[in-house]
Amino acid sequence: MGAIPLTREDDRSIQQESLDELHVRAAQLNPHAFAPLYEAYFKPVYGYCARLLRDPQAAADATSETFVRALKALPKYQARSFRSWLFTIAHHVVIDMTRRRKPTTALDDAGELTDRDPSPEEWYLTRESDRRVVQLLGHLPGNQRQIVELRIAGLRSQEIADVLGISVGAVRTAQYRAHARLRELLSTPSSDQEFSHDDL
Repeated sequence: MGAIPLTREDDRSIQQESLDELHVRAAQLNPHAFAPLYEAYFKPVYGYCARLLRDPQAAADATSETFVRALKALPKYQARSFRSWLFTIAHHVVIDMTRRRKPTTALDDAGELTDRDPSPEEWYLTRESDRRVVQLLGHLPGNQRQIVELRIAGLRSQEIADVLGISVGAVRTAQYRAHARLRELLSTPSSDQEFSHDDL
């Protein structure tokens, strides 16, 4: 059986991973060489944090904390993908910040307590995605929403599995269900206010 041909996206990801590894090795020798990694991933990490925290200042703080932790941990870096490693850190930073902000509220429920409309900063960062899709993410169960958020940030199935500590099969199953739910919500002409978490 022949090898599965690579898509353009796969090819770009492989090239980016190779470049990331070169930058990681350089930064392990000289922290100032971390700058290209910061520049490459600041926007996707900020976008991910902003969509989950729904607060531009909190997202900026979470992004900063993510890169601080990454730089401190870089000497011991041994991951297979820098991007998945970095987003694992961002994921934990967001969880920590959410717990500090709402000690009695789980991360999965946090989106239900805030305004569903994206801020101008979030809209700028997610303009490549349908605005209504971004608004409707809060209607997905927690694990599905996390997977879609990471997919919007550009991660592939294996990287998402690494971040969340689940199998690739579980990622694909949850993503399929999330897309089906989003299609259902998008096909409903009623306003966002008429949806409820009980509809899930």
